Amino acid sequence: MSGLIGKKIGMTSIFDENGKNIPCTVIEAGPCIVTQVRTEEVDGYNALQLGFDDATEKSATKADLGHAKKAGTSVKRKVVEFKGFDAEYKLGDSITVEQFTEGEFVDVAGTSKGKGFQGVVKRHGFAGVGQATHGQHNRLRAPGSIGAASYPARVFKGMKMAGRMGTDTVKVQNLRVLKVVPEKNLLVVKGCVPGHKNSYVIIEK
Repeated sequence: MSGLIGKKIGMTSIFDENGKNIPCTVIEAGPCIVTQVRTEEVDGYNALQLGFDDATEKSATKADLGHAKKAGTSVKRKVVEFKGFDAEYKLGDSITVEQFTEGEFVDVAGTSKGKGFQGVVKRHGFAGVGQATHGQHNRLRAPGSIGAASYPARVFKGMKMAGRMGTDTVKVQNLRVLKVVPEKNLLVVKGCVPGHKNSYVIIEK
């Protein structure tokens, strides 16, 4: 799966030739620098490590500085490995958004928005207690039983409970590329992608 690292700019909508309003997401994709080339002989597999978005030298570790120096580039904030590139790339090469074409389908992975500590109704879709009357109070959105008492006398692993929600890695598959703007490194895909604005996303094709 060859691809690029990008940054989610935000959502907008564009009209197609039939006058239909299509929701779409604008992603700033690339240019990504090849920071390392994985080979069969050395690493046992072929892949390219790409870096995106310059970081300050002050915030970088010595290891990061040396790694970037080898590629002849500045330290990158986001580094991801991709397999399956058709063309041959060398250390320090730049890969731009032009590797995507309009009309093709891509997968976009990102970290979903954090929702904080949420209850079972929002987090897992529990119904809560349906009746608000008939002598019950204070149980409207409660989880109910979490297991039997005498046997198994414990709570099973993986029991759905309240807890922190969001900040998961989510991949949305088969989003159509509506527009590629090479001069501004922009990629416009149909639909929505996970994450907040300015969050990093991984675009695979």
